[in-house]
Amino acid sequence: MSEIHGWMTSAAGAPLKLTTLDAGPLAADDVEVAVTYCGVCHSDLSMVRNEWHNARYPLLPGHEVIGTVSALGANAKGLRIGQAVGIGWTAESCMHCQRCLSGNQVLCDQAVPTIVGHHGGFADKVRAHWAWTIPLPEGIDQASAGPLLCGGMTVFKPLLEYRVLPTARVGVVGIGGLGHLAVKFAAAWGCEVTAFTSNPGKVDEAWGFGAHHVVASGDAKALHAVAGSLDLLIVTVNAAMDWNALLQTLDKRGRMHVVGVVPEPIPVPAFALIGGQRDVSGSPTGSPVDLAQMLAFAARHDVRPQVEHFPMAEVNAALAHLQAGKARYRIVLDA
Repeated sequence: MSEIHGWMTSAAGAPLKLTTLDAGPLAADDVEVAVTYCGVCHSDLSMVRNEWHNARYPLLPGHEVIGTVSALGANAKGLRIGQAVGIGWTAESCMHCQRCLSGNQVLCDQAVPTIVGHHGGFADKVRAHWAWTIPLPEGIDQASAGPLLCGGMTVFKPLLEYRVLPTARVGVVGIGGLGHLAVKFAAAWGCEVTAFTSNPGKVDEAWGFGAHHVVASGDAKALHAVAGSLDLLIVTVNAAMDWNALLQTLDKRGRMHVVGVVPEPIPVPAFALIGGQRDVSGSPTGSPVDLAQMLAFAARHDVRPQVEHFPMAEVNAALAHLQAGKARYRIVLDA
């Protein structure tokens, strides 16, 4: 019997307990990875609490995995035993539909999230399709790289998707787990970066992450003062905002891109779009190629998440720390 020892919850909101699982035989296209680090994403907390109503219990969370290849299925390609790799939100996709064949595997209707009906990375081992098991580039800091696999990819995606130029003026709403990485990536991309935060205690940190300007997101006058100044506004928050005021920060032909899971519908005034030919969009994480490009960029420019480490045995304390809003800015579990 191939065993996995992982931290699982049996019901919504219940504590995670160390459990031994029978992993079964390794599928031909799969890779088994020995976990060394695993980031704790807010999505893990949402799944544990079933906030999105798609959790399946018992649930083994964890989808920001850093580890080494410990076993290869018969059809696995491009990887070797002992190689350092990462696994993010997606563990597999069908690899034969139009989306997969066109490089949009993350949009595959048959894609399997690493923590939805699949055992995640709060464990000693995790499995994924070989194409979704991403080799780590030389020079990347493995101890902090886990959050790049989900949080980092989520905010890097719009820079890739819309071919953002280094001359662009980019705003980031919310300086948290996603937002601090968005500021770091946009600054390293070469953009002029404006950080929007409602927390005065994060102003100095936003400067430190590379912001050129910092604006109080709850101050109507401050928002009005930067009207028409941005080409791209990346919204990372999961709370209601003054959406019309944020849209007005965009220049003509500007784009507001939403990656935070805002719980309520976002009102979009038609005149704000039509008059300035503005766009509103959103995106999930990224394809295997996107993930590899993001990791290479992060290694080249030394873009690292700001992390706090917990032993994996203290995963419940780590989740409580995250739920209390105390994480600065991402949590990594040491296996």
